[in-house]
Amino acid sequence: MSDAASNKVSLAGVQSGTGIANGAKTGTGLLSVNVSGINVDMLAARDITFAANDGVAFIRCGQTWVVVARLGTAATTPPLDAVPVAPPPKPASVSGSTTITPLETRSRQDTKWRTDNDDVYQGEYGTNGNHVGAAFYGDAPRSLAGATVTSATVQLRRKDSGGLATAQPLTLRLVTERVRPSGAPTLTSTTPGPSLAWSEVSAFDIPTTWAQAMVDGTSGGLAVYEADGAPYMILDGRGSYSPSFALTIRYTRTI
Repeated sequence: MSDAASNKVSLAGVQSGTGIANGAKTGTGLLSVNVSGINVDMLAARDITFAANDGVAFIRCGQTWVVVARLGTAATTPPLDAVPVAPPPKPASVSGSTTITPLETRSRQDTKWRTDNDDVYQGEYGTNGNHVGAAFYGDAPRSLAGATVTSATVQLRRKDSGGLATAQPLTLRLVTERVRPSGAPTLTSTTPGPSLAWSEVSAFDIPTTWAQAMVDGTSGGLAVYEADGAPYMILDGRGSYSPSFALTIRYTRTI
């Protein structure tokens, strides 16, 4: 028989044993049996009806294996090799980062927004009025709605003029408005910023909660502001330094 040759190879040295039927016997009386992960065609007993996953017993008769009995009271669990392999689980979350450039950088001196440039000023020069310099990000951070912010960095560069040339400290503030208001911006949280000398560049880590507030839509911008007007310093705005106040947000998102 054509199956006998394959049986000899597959079950060499086996005289009897048990396995699991892969289905019903064929019209020619053969039954496919899974034996320790090997599928072997065997002769099936004439008066027994076999079904998939039936436990069976077989013996060797000469060069042929014969299935002589069904075992147990019901079909058994398929062997591991007969169980379809499940696809790997999807990750519970994904990580990413995005860089958002502000819609506008601008400074408000005393009671008016400056229109001579878009640089970001901190402090007061002489008695001309204290500044609040700001960057507004519009709705761009909301594109990450539902994500959890893990860190955030803002790109800053101090201008090569204005105030002392040596490193001076910035004071950063969180701004509620997403776009420049007609009046003064609403300043909320505060944190010490970097100390910058003329022309010095900094990629500064802002509080994670600030970036999360922008993603959640409860805040919309960043500012520099010192209530006492000192130190006076100027940061390049987008007009003179395109990465000015570019905000890189790193996040995770559940999928």
